[in-house]
Amino acid sequence: MVALCMTWSLQQVALKASAIDAAPVFQIALRSGAAAVMVLLYARLIVREHWLKRGMLMPGAAVGVLFAIEYLCVAQGLNWTSASHMVVFLYTAPLFAALGLHLRLPDERLSRLQWSGMGLAFLGIVLAFLGPALLDSHSARLPAWMWGDLLGLCAGTMWGMTTVAVRTSRLSEAPATQTLFYQLAGAFVILLAATVLLGKTHFHGSPALWTSLVFQTVFVCFVSFLVWFAMLRRYLAARLGVLSFMTPLFGVVWGVVLLNERLSAAFVAGAVLVCVGLVVVNGDAWIKTWRTPWQRRVKSPQKSASSP
Repeated sequence: MVALCMTWSLQQVALKASAIDAAPVFQIALRSGAAAVMVLLYARLIVREHWLKRGMLMPGAAVGVLFAIEYLCVAQGLNWTSASHMVVFLYTAPLFAALGLHLRLPDERLSRLQWSGMGLAFLGIVLAFLGPALLDSHSARLPAWMWGDLLGLCAGTMWGMTTVAVRTSRLSEAPATQTLFYQLAGAFVILLAATVLLGKTHFHGSPALWTSLVFQTVFVCFVSFLVWFAMLRRYLAARLGVLSFMTPLFGVVWGVVLLNERLSAAFVAGAVLVCVGLVVVNGDAWIKTWRTPWQRRVKSPQKSASSP
């Protein structure tokens, strides 16, 4: 999980670092197309999975569009904001997924503990989004990077809605590679069209750009997701979900170390609140399993003292 989170956290940094050679939206389109082909070949020729066919057109198109919008927001947002800010706002996705599933599925109702985590995460978003701007007394208007932060928040919303779409449709019964293929193929088609419409087809094949594309295609979009799905079959999903929140923390560190990005105290405080809140929301079952033995240890001395 540490290796996976470090890999995922580097993708925004890779996009930002190589943006001068190719626009982020163009990079994401290219990596999505190449990764979609790799996933298709892996599913058909290596593991020989049987993909579902009946009733898959609409949910497949839905997750493809949502995934494309998510990364269109990421690509455009990186033009204004830092990679550190983007990775934090992107990983608000579980917050929106939990809220959407609460409204759609009876088995996914939020507990009081989870609602408290939602409150913490919401306060963290407000602080991380508005705090740096409100503390900047030298600016007469809202800074440009706030547009990038807003797009990052929109990207997190789209990612959360993608999770809801998967869980509430026939995709919940499909192999993970099939869902991943729909997402990557949709992103390739839509983002390639967006690249042309926005006039961002510039491509300078520098070593930095090729390194970024290979890393994003092979390691982020292909290998890391196959490892993630394999781990979900072996380990408890709740605990893996909690550990995945190392990703925004690593992302902030990479942004500061590799891109020399500066972080305000308000943003750091807000990011911490977001991470803590999301851990509470998504680690509810894990927290309860940890809390039950602790409660028993606390209660046991009282019982022994009251016994004759």
